Amino acid sequence: MTISQLVQSQKEFFATQQTKDISFRKACLQRLKKELIKREDDILKALHNDFKKSEYEGVMTETGIVLSELKMTIKKLNSWAKPERVTPSLLNFPSSAKIYKEPYGRVLIVAPWNYPYQLALAPLIGAVAAGNTVILKPSELTPHTSKVTREIIETVFDKNHVAVVEGGVEVSQELLARRWDYIFFTGSVKVGKIVAKAAAEYMTPVTLELGGKNPCVIDKTANIKLAAKRLVWGKFINAGQTCIAPDYWLIHKSIKEKFVEVFKAELYNAYGDDPQASKDYPRIVNTRNFDRLASLLENEKFIIGGKVDREDCYISPTLVDEPSLDSEVMKDEIFGPISPVISYADESEIDTIISKYEKPLALYVFTTRNDFAKKIIQKHSFGGGTINDTTVHFANHRLPFGGVGESGIGGYHGKRTFDTFSHKKGVVKRYNWLDITTRYAPYKGKMKMLRTLMKFG
Repeated sequence: MTISQLVQSQKEFFATQQTKDISFRKACLQRLKKELIKREDDILKALHNDFKKSEYEGVMTETGIVLSELKMTIKKLNSWAKPERVTPSLLNFPSSAKIYKEPYGRVLIVAPWNYPYQLALAPLIGAVAAGNTVILKPSELTPHTSKVTREIIETVFDKNHVAVVEGGVEVSQELLARRWDYIFFTGSVKVGKIVAKAAAEYMTPVTLELGGKNPCVIDKTANIKLAAKRLVWGKFINAGQTCIAPDYWLIHKSIKEKFVEVFKAELYNAYGDDPQASKDYPRIVNTRNFDRLASLLENEKFIIGGKVDREDCYISPTLVDEPSLDSEVMKDEIFGPISPVISYADESEIDTIISKYEKPLALYVFTTRNDFAKKIIQKHSFGGGTINDTTVHFANHRLPFGGVGESGIGGYHGKRTFDTFSHKKGVVKRYNWLDITTRYAPYKGKMKMLRTLMKFG
């Protein structure tokens, strides 16, 4: 079936109204849950083949998150989909008012390669729960995970309801050239702008989950050992190929030397003398991305690491010492296991450096001073963040996850994923037992009453 035929068949399927039935949606999600549990070993094997990702990391960052999201969605779907009663306006007295949730229709989800399972399935779950039809485009850069994902979807769903379309850039271009009712894209800022431009052609609403140069501020009062341990974990999960990974450090010069010393010890505790030999340290997704990262290390001074092996797509955990703000490593999001370390003496330097870049997807600050943390968090605009840890805000489904400015548009997770894929339709029901004449012409002598009604809304 061609893309044109698939798009048309989904349009016709949506017109049958079947996806608007809550029991139909829940039945689909129940089948999906059963299949995901059944195929978990296959998913974890595929992730290892694509990244050399350990089983533990695969469960922690991919399959465990998806299954948790799916179970919660099934449990909460009835209450999420129920019309929401709101306080009616006094101007409409007597009346009632409700918000109805309806699916947008035909949804395109374009998934990234860095977490190819989680970031494909999580939005798909929300889109199906909200009653949409879906075409999912997984990344061609992770072929093993893409294959398993396609097999799961084809087993669970009628292709007229949910389908997977694999392929490279030319397939993405063909999909984006078509009209959709909603587009959900996760990936780079550069491609996100292309998606936004294509969506604008048809005024299609979008969610863009992008990235940015995420700062990590380490205050002189920080708990050094704990901060170092948490930074090792947050930075080197997936070999740094994480959109919310701390990109660069801004560390108070008085603790820099001690912090680096402790960081080395924590790095050893996590991955041993040789991270390349560790079963817990993943690889760069392909040689193209490897070459880009390796080029960032040219002419830089390392505090730790700097080892590269192109044949193995391996780059060691690396700290770059005091790079110029105009250097290649400081220009764009790194998206790898490389951390520039920049010391500061005065807090004003923090603001100057962070403000040099576009609004990031995440921001982190390590400190024991509440006033300092509050100042940093409130002064700078970013998608989301954590005080005294890294990346863990992602795990709370009650928090919105998304960017701001160039780091993204829209947010999701938990109920917000369902809301993202639902159009909210406001409806007022007027009653006939009373009809206040204030709004009707002639208006003479009615101004006082109008102002009173408008005052109380």
